[in-house]
Amino acid sequence: MEDYGQALEFINAALGPLGVFYIVGFFGFVMILMTAPLLFRTKPDPLNKLKGSSVNLGNKKDKDKAIRLRYDSGGRQLERFKPYLEPKDQKTYTATRMKLIQAGYRTRNAVSIYHLFRFGLGMALLLLGTVYMLVAGGDNPSLTTVILTVLGPGLVGYYFPDYWVERRRQVRQEDVTNGFPDALDLMLVCVEAGQSLDQSILRVSAEIKNSYPTLAEEFEIVANEMRAGKERVTVLRDMGERCGVSDISAFVTVLVQSASFGTSVSDALRVYASEMRDKRVMRAEEKANTLPTKMTLATMMFTVPPLLLILVGPSLYEISTALF
Repeated sequence: MEDYGQALEFINAALGPLGVFYIVGFFGFVMILMTAPLLFRTKPDPLNKLKGSSVNLGNKKDKDKAIRLRYDSGGRQLERFKPYLEPKDQKTYTATRMKLIQAGYRTRNAVSIYHLFRFGLGMALLLLGTVYMLVAGGDNPSLTTVILTVLGPGLVGYYFPDYWVERRRQVRQEDVTNGFPDALDLMLVCVEAGQSLDQSILRVSAEIKNSYPTLAEEFEIVANEMRAGKERVTVLRDMGERCGVSDISAFVTVLVQSASFGTSVSDALRVYASEMRDKRVMRAEEKANTLPTKMTLATMMFTVPPLLLILVGPSLYEISTALF
Protein backbone atom coordinates (compact mmCIF):
# COMPACT_ATOMS: atom_id res chain seq x y z
CA MET A 1 0.00 0.00 0.00
CA GLU A 2 2.87 2.37 0.72
CA ASP A 3 4.35 1.72 -2.74
CA TYR A 4 0.95 2.32 -4.30
CA GLY A 5 0.57 5.57 -2.40
CA GLN A 6 4.01 6.75 -3.41
CA ALA A 7 3.34 5.90 -7.06
CA LEU A 8 0.04 7.78 -6.91
CA GLU A 9 1.72 10.81 -5.38
CA PHE A 10 4.42 10.71 -8.06
CA ILE A 11 1.79 10.56 -10.83
CA ASN A 12 -0.15 13.45 -9.29
CA ALA A 13 3.01 15.50 -8.97
CA ALA A 14 4.11 14.78 -12.55
CA LEU A 15 0.81 14.88 -14.47
CA GLY A 16 -1.63 16.56 -12.11
CA PRO A 17 -4.75 15.22 -10.42
CA LEU A 18 -5.96 13.62 -13.68
CA GLY A 19 -2.67 11.83 -14.35
CA VAL A 20 -4.19 8.41 -13.63
CA PHE A 21 -6.73 8.92 -16.41
CA TYR A 22 -3.97 9.98 -18.80
CA ILE A 23 -2.00 6.81 -18.09
CA VAL A 24 -5.05 4.56 -18.43
CA GLY A 25 -5.96 6.21 -21.73
CA PHE A 26 -2.41 5.83 -23.03
CA PHE A 27 -2.24 2.12 -22.21
CA GLY A 28 -5.69 1.61 -23.70
CA PHE A 29 -4.57 3.25 -26.94
CA VAL A 30 -1.43 1.08 -27.01
CA MET A 31 -3.56 -2.06 -26.52
CA ILE A 32 -5.81 -1.03 -29.41
CA LEU A 33 -2.78 -0.59 -31.66
CA MET A 34 -1.45 -4.01 -30.62
CA THR A 35 -4.71 -5.84 -31.28
CA ALA A 36 -5.57 -4.00 -34.52
CA PRO A 37 -3.55 -6.35 -36.81
CA LEU A 38 -5.34 -9.36 -35.33
CA LEU A 39 -8.76 -7.79 -35.77
CA PHE A 40 -8.12 -6.75 -39.37
CA ARG A 41 -6.89 -10.17 -40.43
CA THR A 42 -9.62 -11.53 -42.70
CA LYS A 43 -10.01 -14.54 -44.90
CA PRO A 44 -9.12 -14.17 -48.59
CA ASP A 45 -11.98 -13.15 -50.84
CA PRO A 46 -13.24 -16.05 -53.04
CA LEU A 47 -13.60 -13.58 -55.91
CA ASN A 48 -9.87 -12.91 -55.77
CA LYS A 49 -9.20 -16.65 -55.99
CA LEU A 50 -11.55 -16.91 -58.95
CA LYS A 51 -9.83 -13.98 -60.54
CA GLY A 52 -6.42 -15.63 -60.14
CA SER A 53 -7.56 -18.95 -61.60
CA SER A 54 -9.63 -17.52 -64.46
CA VAL A 55 -9.18 -18.62 -68.07
CA ASN A 56 -6.52 -17.08 -70.22
CA LEU A 57 -7.71 -13.76 -71.58
CA GLY A 58 -4.78 -13.19 -73.90
CA ASN A 59 -2.04 -10.77 -73.01
CA LYS A 60 -1.72 -8.99 -69.67
CA LYS A 61 -3.21 -5.76 -71.03
CA ASP A 62 -6.51 -7.46 -71.98
CA LYS A 63 -6.69 -9.20 -68.62
CA ASP A 64 -6.18 -5.93 -66.69
CA LYS A 65 -8.84 -4.28 -68.84
CA ALA A 66 -11.34 -7.05 -68.06
CA ILE A 67 -10.64 -6.74 -64.35
CA ARG A 68 -11.24 -2.96 -64.47
CA LEU A 69 -14.56 -3.53 -66.21
CA ARG A 70 -15.78 -6.04 -63.63
CA TYR A 71 -14.51 -4.53 -60.44
CA ASP A 72 -14.53 -1.05 -59.04
CA SER A 73 -10.89 -0.07 -58.66
CA GLY A 74 -11.57 2.84 -56.28
CA GLY A 75 -10.51 2.22 -52.69
CA ARG A 76 -9.96 -1.53 -53.06
CA GLN A 77 -7.41 -1.48 -50.25
CA LEU A 78 -10.31 -1.03 -47.82
CA GLU A 79 -11.84 -4.40 -48.68
CA ARG A 80 -10.27 -6.15 -45.68
CA PHE A 81 -11.53 -3.45 -43.29
CA LYS A 82 -15.15 -3.53 -44.48
CA PRO A 83 -16.46 -5.72 -41.61
CA TYR A 84 -15.16 -3.13 -39.11
CA LEU A 85 -16.02 0.07 -40.98
CA GLU A 86 -19.51 -0.69 -42.27
CA PRO A 87 -22.52 -0.95 -39.92
CA LYS A 88 -23.79 -4.45 -39.20
CA ASP A 89 -27.45 -3.48 -39.37
CA GLN A 90 -28.69 -3.72 -42.95
CA LYS A 91 -31.23 -0.93 -42.45
CA THR A 92 -28.57 1.46 -41.15
CA TYR A 93 -26.22 0.49 -43.97
CA THR A 94 -28.92 1.10 -46.59
CA ALA A 95 -29.80 4.50 -45.14
CA THR A 96 -26.14 5.56 -45.05
CA ARG A 97 -25.57 4.27 -48.57
CA MET A 98 -28.59 6.17 -49.90
CA LYS A 99 -27.50 9.38 -48.15
CA LEU A 100 -24.05 9.13 -49.73
CA ILE A 101 -25.55 8.45 -53.15
CA GLN A 102 -27.78 11.51 -52.82
CA ALA A 103 -24.67 13.50 -51.90
CA GLY A 104 -22.90 12.32 -55.06
CA TYR A 105 -20.64 9.58 -53.62
CA ARG A 106 -21.50 6.46 -55.61
CA THR A 107 -18.37 4.33 -55.33
CA ARG A 108 -18.59 0.81 -53.97
CA ASN A 109 -16.57 1.62 -50.84
CA ALA A 110 -18.26 4.95 -50.12
CA VAL A 111 -19.73 3.74 -46.82
CA SER A 112 -16.38 2.39 -45.64
CA ILE A 113 -14.58 5.61 -46.58
CA TYR A 114 -17.26 7.65 -44.83
CA HIS A 115 -16.90 5.75 -41.55
CA LEU A 116 -13.12 5.74 -41.90
CA PHE A 117 -13.12 9.54 -42.11
CA ARG A 118 -15.39 9.79 -39.09
CA PHE A 119 -13.15 7.53 -37.02
CA GLY A 120 -9.89 9.06 -38.28
CA LEU A 121 -10.89 12.69 -37.75
CA GLY A 122 -12.37 11.91 -34.35
CA MET A 123 -9.24 10.15 -33.13
CA ALA A 124 -6.88 12.75 -34.64
CA LEU A 125 -8.62 15.70 -33.02
CA LEU A 126 -8.96 13.76 -29.77
CA LEU A 127 -5.20 13.22 -29.69
CA LEU A 128 -4.57 16.86 -30.57
CA GLY A 129 -6.84 17.94 -27.75
CA THR A 130 -5.04 15.62 -25.34
CA VAL A 131 -1.62 16.96 -26.39
CA TYR A 132 -2.83 20.53 -26.02
CA MET A 133 -4.22 19.75 -22.58
CA LEU A 134 -0.91 18.25 -21.45
CA VAL A 135 1.14 21.15 -22.80
CA ALA A 136 -1.00 24.21 -22.03
CA GLY A 137 -3.63 22.90 -19.64
CA GLY A 138 -1.96 24.14 -16.46
CA ASP A 139 -1.25 22.34 -13.22
CA ASN A 140 -4.77 21.77 -11.87
CA PRO A 141 -7.30 21.86 -14.71
CA SER A 142 -10.93 21.34 -13.85
CA LEU A 143 -12.93 18.40 -15.13
CA THR A 144 -15.08 20.69 -17.31
CA THR A 145 -11.98 22.15 -18.95
CA VAL A 146 -10.60 18.67 -19.63
CA ILE A 147 -13.87 17.52 -21.20
CA LEU A 148 -14.19 20.62 -23.40
CA THR A 149 -10.54 20.55 -24.45
CA VAL A 150 -10.17 16.81 -25.09
CA LEU A 151 -13.62 15.45 -25.94
CA GLY A 152 -14.89 18.59 -27.70
CA PRO A 153 -12.51 18.40 -30.69
CA GLY A 154 -13.02 14.64 -30.89
CA LEU A 155 -16.79 15.05 -31.19
CA VAL A 156 -16.36 17.81 -33.77
CA GLY A 157 -14.07 15.61 -35.86
CA TYR A 158 -16.41 12.63 -35.55
CA TYR A 159 -19.53 14.50 -36.70
CA PHE A 160 -17.89 16.77 -39.30
CA PRO A 161 -18.12 14.18 -42.16
CA ASP A 162 -21.82 13.79 -41.39
CA TYR A 163 -22.29 17.56 -41.68
CA TRP A 164 -20.25 17.64 -44.90
CA VAL A 165 -22.30 14.87 -46.54
CA GLU A 166 -25.58 16.45 -45.47
CA ARG A 167 -24.48 19.81 -46.87
CA ARG A 168 -23.45 18.24 -50.17
CA ARG A 169 -26.79 16.46 -50.36
CA GLN A 170 -28.72 19.69 -49.83
CA VAL A 171 -26.68 21.51 -52.48
CA ARG A 172 -27.28 18.75 -55.02
CA GLN A 173 -31.00 18.66 -54.27
CA GLU A 174 -31.23 22.42 -54.69
CA ASP A 175 -29.38 22.17 -58.01
CA VAL A 176 -31.78 19.47 -59.21
CA THR A 177 -34.82 21.46 -58.09
CA ASN A 178 -33.67 24.63 -59.87
CA GLY A 179 -32.86 22.93 -63.15
CA PHE A 180 -35.79 20.53 -63.36
CA PRO A 181 -38.37 22.94 -64.93
CA ASP A 182 -35.99 23.88 -67.78
CA ALA A 183 -35.15 20.20 -68.33
CA LEU A 184 -38.86 19.35 -68.53
CA ASP A 185 -39.46 22.06 -71.15
CA LEU A 186 -36.58 20.74 -73.23
CA MET A 187 -37.80 17.17 -72.83
CA LEU A 188 -41.28 18.21 -73.96
CA VAL A 189 -39.82 19.81 -77.10
CA CYS A 190 -37.87 16.64 -77.87
CA VAL A 191 -40.89 14.37 -77.39
CA GLU A 192 -43.16 16.56 -79.51
CA ALA A 193 -40.47 16.61 -82.22
CA GLY A 194 -40.85 12.83 -82.58
CA GLN A 195 -38.12 11.44 -80.34
CA SER A 196 -38.79 8.64 -77.89
CA LEU A 197 -38.59 9.16 -74.14
CA ASP A 198 -35.21 7.41 -73.95
CA GLN A 199 -33.75 9.55 -76.73
CA SER A 200 -35.18 12.74 -75.25
CA ILE A 201 -33.68 11.98 -71.82
CA LEU A 202 -30.27 11.41 -73.41
CA ARG A 203 -30.56 14.63 -75.42
CA VAL A 204 -31.60 16.62 -72.36
CA SER A 205 -28.65 15.27 -70.36
CA ALA A 206 -26.29 16.46 -73.10
CA GLU A 207 -27.90 19.89 -73.46
CA ILE A 208 -28.07 20.88 -69.77
CA LYS A 209 -24.64 19.53 -68.78
CA ASN A 210 -23.09 23.00 -68.61
CA SER A 211 -25.98 24.69 -66.79
CA TYR A 212 -27.09 21.95 -64.38
CA PRO A 213 -24.39 19.24 -64.20
CA THR A 214 -26.03 17.37 -61.31
CA LEU A 215 -29.35 16.90 -63.11
CA ALA A 216 -27.54 16.08 -66.35
CA GLU A 217 -25.62 13.33 -64.55
CA GLU A 218 -28.85 11.82 -63.21
CA PHE A 219 -30.48 11.85 -66.65
CA GLU A 220 -27.36 10.29 -68.17
CA ILE A 221 -27.50 7.46 -65.62
CA VAL A 222 -31.16 6.90 -66.50
CA ALA A 223 -30.39 6.79 -70.24
CA ASN A 224 -27.50 4.36 -69.78
CA GLU A 225 -29.56 2.03 -67.58
CA MET A 226 -32.38 2.01 -70.13
CA ARG A 227 -29.97 1.19 -72.94
CA ALA A 228 -28.53 -1.61 -70.81
CA GLY A 229 -31.97 -3.28 -70.76
CA LYS A 230 -33.27 -2.31 -67.35
CA GLU A 231 -37.02 -1.73 -67.04
CA ARG A 232 -38.08 1.88 -67.46
CA VAL A 233 -40.27 1.93 -64.37
CA THR A 234 -37.46 0.60 -62.18
CA VAL A 235 -34.96 3.05 -63.65
CA LEU A 236 -37.23 6.04 -63.06
CA ARG A 237 -38.00 5.01 -59.50
CA ASP A 238 -34.30 4.56 -58.80
CA MET A 239 -33.75 8.08 -60.09
CA GLY A 240 -36.38 9.40 -57.69
CA GLU A 241 -34.65 7.68 -54.77
CA ARG A 242 -31.19 8.90 -55.82
CA CYS A 243 -32.27 12.51 -56.12
CA GLY A 244 -34.42 12.63 -52.97
CA VAL A 245 -36.50 15.51 -54.41
CA SER A 246 -40.29 15.54 -54.30
CA ASP A 247 -40.54 17.03 -57.80
CA ILE A 248 -38.56 14.13 -59.30
CA SER A 249 -40.67 11.59 -57.41
CA ALA A 250 -43.87 13.20 -58.71
CA PHE A 251 -42.41 13.24 -62.24
CA VAL A 252 -41.67 9.52 -62.00
CA THR A 253 -45.22 8.87 -60.80
CA VAL A 254 -46.61 10.83 -63.77
CA LEU A 255 -44.56 8.82 -66.29
CA VAL A 256 -45.42 5.50 -64.65
CA GLN A 257 -49.13 6.28 -64.65
CA SER A 258 -48.94 7.48 -68.24
CA ALA A 259 -47.34 4.20 -69.28
CA SER A 260 -49.83 2.15 -67.23
CA PHE A 261 -52.98 3.82 -68.61
CA GLY A 262 -51.67 4.24 -72.15
CA THR A 263 -52.04 8.02 -72.29
CA SER A 264 -49.83 10.35 -74.30
CA VAL A 265 -46.45 11.07 -72.77
CA SER A 266 -46.29 14.50 -74.41
CA ASP A 267 -49.62 15.56 -72.85
CA ALA A 268 -48.47 14.42 -69.41
CA LEU A 269 -45.16 16.25 -69.82
CA ARG A 270 -46.92 19.42 -71.01
CA VAL A 271 -49.20 19.56 -67.97
CA TYR A 272 -46.44 18.70 -65.50
CA ALA A 273 -43.97 21.16 -67.07
CA SER A 274 -46.54 23.93 -66.67
CA GLU A 275 -47.00 23.01 -63.02
CA MET A 276 -43.24 23.03 -62.46
CA ARG A 277 -42.93 26.51 -63.96
CA ASP A 278 -45.71 27.78 -61.69
CA LYS A 279 -44.07 26.09 -58.73
CA ARG A 280 -40.73 27.75 -59.50
CA VAL A 281 -42.44 31.16 -59.62
CA MET A 282 -44.10 30.42 -56.28
CA ARG A 283 -40.74 29.51 -54.72
CA ALA A 284 -39.23 32.77 -55.98
CA GLU A 285 -42.17 34.76 -54.57
CA GLU A 286 -41.84 32.94 -51.24
CA LYS A 287 -38.15 33.87 -50.99
CA ALA A 288 -38.96 37.47 -51.92
CA ASN A 289 -41.64 37.67 -49.21
CA THR A 290 -39.27 36.39 -46.53
CA LEU A 291 -36.58 38.89 -47.48
CA PRO A 292 -37.96 41.86 -45.43
CA THR A 293 -38.09 39.72 -42.31
CA LYS A 294 -34.49 38.61 -42.81
CA MET A 295 -33.38 42.20 -43.41
CA THR A 296 -34.93 43.43 -40.17
CA LEU A 297 -32.10 42.14 -37.99
CA ALA A 298 -29.43 43.51 -40.34
CA THR A 299 -31.17 46.89 -40.38
CA MET A 300 -31.34 47.03 -36.60
CA MET A 301 -27.67 46.07 -36.22
CA PHE A 302 -26.07 48.23 -38.90
CA THR A 303 -28.45 51.19 -39.33
CA VAL A 304 -29.98 52.05 -35.96
CA PRO A 305 -26.74 52.34 -33.89
CA PRO A 306 -25.03 54.78 -36.31
CA LEU A 307 -28.25 56.80 -36.55
CA LEU A 308 -28.54 57.06 -32.78
CA LEU A 309 -24.87 58.02 -32.55
CA ILE A 310 -25.33 60.81 -35.09
CA LEU A 311 -28.55 62.17 -33.54
CA VAL A 312 -27.89 61.74 -29.83
CA GLY A 313 -24.08 61.99 -29.79
CA PRO A 314 -23.77 65.80 -29.98
CA SER A 315 -26.38 66.30 -27.26
CA LEU A 316 -24.64 63.86 -24.92
CA TYR A 317 -21.32 65.59 -25.59
CA GLU A 318 -22.75 69.01 -24.71
CA ILE A 319 -24.39 67.69 -21.56
CA SER A 320 -21.17 66.02 -20.41
CA THR A 321 -19.22 69.23 -21.14
CA ALA A 322 -21.67 71.35 -19.12
CA LEU A 323 -21.63 69.00 -16.15
CA PHE A 324 -17.92 68.30 -15.96
